[in-house]
Amino acid sequence: MATEAIALDTDSKARRGFLLALGAYLLWGLLPFYMKAVAHLPLAEVIAHRIVWSVPIAAAVLVWAGRTADFKAALRSPRTIAMAALTAALISVNWGIYVWAIAVDRTVETALGYYINPLVNVVVGALLLGERLDRLQIAAVVLAAVAVMVLTIEGGKLPWVSLALAFSFAAYGFFRKTLPIGPSQGFLLEVLLLSVPALGYIAYLIATGQDHIVSGSGADTALLIGCGPVTSVPLLLFAFGAKLLRLSTIGIMQYIAPTMVFLIAVLIFDEPFGTTQAVAFALIWAALAIYSWSMLTSARKASVR
Repeated sequence: MATEAIALDTDSKARRGFLLALGAYLLWGLLPFYMKAVAHLPLAEVIAHRIVWSVPIAAAVLVWAGRTADFKAALRSPRTIAMAALTAALISVNWGIYVWAIAVDRTVETALGYYINPLVNVVVGALLLGERLDRLQIAAVVLAAVAVMVLTIEGGKLPWVSLALAFSFAAYGFFRKTLPIGPSQGFLLEVLLLSVPALGYIAYLIATGQDHIVSGSGADTALLIGCGPVTSVPLLLFAFGAKLLRLSTIGIMQYIAPTMVFLIAVLIFDEPFGTTQAVAFALIWAALAIYSWSMLTSARKASVR
């Protein structure tokens, strides 16, 4: 009976984790619609409000979860604050590129960037952490590199938006692991640090009459305030969901958001998608299929042991 109860509890946690993570990925997949809605507003102002309005939400969740003691301890650690400042800078760069790319009709490139990201993580792990790549993982990375070469040759330049998003998020994930606090505490610390310059910038805009939160229309005010929930809610859902799921499950689910973004870009935003892009995406999808198979095989072997 005890074994059955444990199994039921495990299944319940996995189901709850799946629903939380699914909610996060679905919200991320729909995010381009919101970014299009704020595309007429200055990029820096949008980023500043994403930061500022995320603070009360992240703080409320931390209080609800009863993890304020960990956060207070982090505030007393100069090393933790320094590392959080680095990760905050990296994620703000990622946010900035993403918002800008959607505003200028380069949403397809953002989807490609987040498809590439898992493979960039594999390379980062090999180069910086000494992790060994199996033959399937090497094949996946090579296919991704070929896809980038195809786009580079056709366009005459590197697909920098995709690469910048992939590498900035990979760097964020790498350094985020060094923070000795949980994801919800870390997120609050990051946005709290970023809120200092963000609030200063917003105050400057208001003082000079260049803002859209006070001087703009009611719709603009609502959109800027809404930048907080659309930023923080999926991140926090993912943070809580990931704790309850196996890494292999998260690995497969992470393709939900870029797939939604890709479909929105091509079918709804009507962005150009020619033969070259189709070849590049086919190579990336093949690479991700190989990578996923390798990951699932490794997870199965580990469970048998």
